[in-house]
Amino acid sequence: MKIGLVAGEASGDLLGAGLIRALSARIPGVLFEGVAGPEMVAAGCEQWEPAESLAVVGLTEPLAHIPRLLRLRSELVRRWRESPPDVFVGIDAPDFNLGLEKRLRSSGIKTVHYVSPSVWAWRAGRIKTVKAAADKVLCILPFEKPLYDEHGIDAVFVGHPKADTAPHSVDMNAARQTLDIDAAEVVAVLPGSRRSEVSLLGGTLVGAARLLANARSDIHFVTPIATPALRSAFERQVADADMTDKFLLLDGNSELAMSAANVVMLASGTAALEAALLAKPMVATYRFSALSYAVMKGLRLFKLTHYTLPNLLTETPLVPEFMQGDSRPEAIAAAVVELLDDPDRRQCISDRFAKLRVELAQNTDQRAADAVITLLRQDSGNEAVEIV
Repeated sequence: MKIGLVAGEASGDLLGAGLIRALSARIPGVLFEGVAGPEMVAAGCEQWEPAESLAVVGLTEPLAHIPRLLRLRSELVRRWRESPPDVFVGIDAPDFNLGLEKRLRSSGIKTVHYVSPSVWAWRAGRIKTVKAAADKVLCILPFEKPLYDEHGIDAVFVGHPKADTAPHSVDMNAARQTLDIDAAEVVAVLPGSRRSEVSLLGGTLVGAARLLANARSDIHFVTPIATPALRSAFERQVADADMTDKFLLLDGNSELAMSAANVVMLASGTAALEAALLAKPMVATYRFSALSYAVMKGLRLFKLTHYTLPNLLTETPLVPEFMQGDSRPEAIAAAVVELLDDPDRRQCISDRFAKLRVELAQNTDQRAADAVITLLRQDSGNEAVEIV
């Protein structure tokens, strides 16, 4: 048996690796191939192209990459039409994967889309594209499955993998000892995992940190740098603000950085959910390039009043958000101060986030493998799939 996969970026690589391990344990001799990151390769996937090839972001920024990505997609279609997998799993990267899935599905290949596009947030019309592209959708957020049910799309809520691995409790003091931080207050600063995010948001977050340091004598900042390529850019931003002595920069290890913090200030995205799963109060910000934002606003692509993921998963929004023009150091710093000065509020937020972790912890890898195996068995040619 053979399974094709295409993952985009590091988060997709981790999801793919977990799925590969779960399927390998249950289907003896299964083979995996496609666009994969290092975690998927380590789990046993043959890499045709690195996952980072799909790591483009924004509305206008990816335009320069379109010819290369179209060539890659055509090549994948050709290879899999010539030697079809028993099922194809597209992991996130919807702008690339949905088109690929649609073409493979038209050739008779079963398709799974793993991680729903944010149709509940913007570009709602994509749900029609999903329906045409995927035999099954694996949702990592609980409110997504009912949306697909309404449109007659086979969807399964598999939970969020980060919730499965998040610690049940966080020892802030132990994390500070590990990092050798001796300060009354610690703020974790996460400027994003992409170069464009660090460019647009890093200076703003460092500016907020500078305001906090000027107002509070015993405060320190810790930043996990997502990739080595981003380190020099953020170091320059910190140095330009004359804040080098106040910042500890880590190579990765976002969990340790956030565990040490009283409050997290971050670029809205995956890191916001990670902070919530660690029960950490946070302040979020995000900014698109001026052109991308103008196009999205002009086309009325936004649907939500809140954009940070934890705010979409709790009854009331708990994360202050500062988006686009509101993304200013003064506003962000003021919101952080409010949290630092209100320990009771921080505790209430932490308690609700602890419940959220339980709600999202569903043994994701195994549930995703169950869904793929169910689809395989719907194909009469795979009724005898051996399961250990």
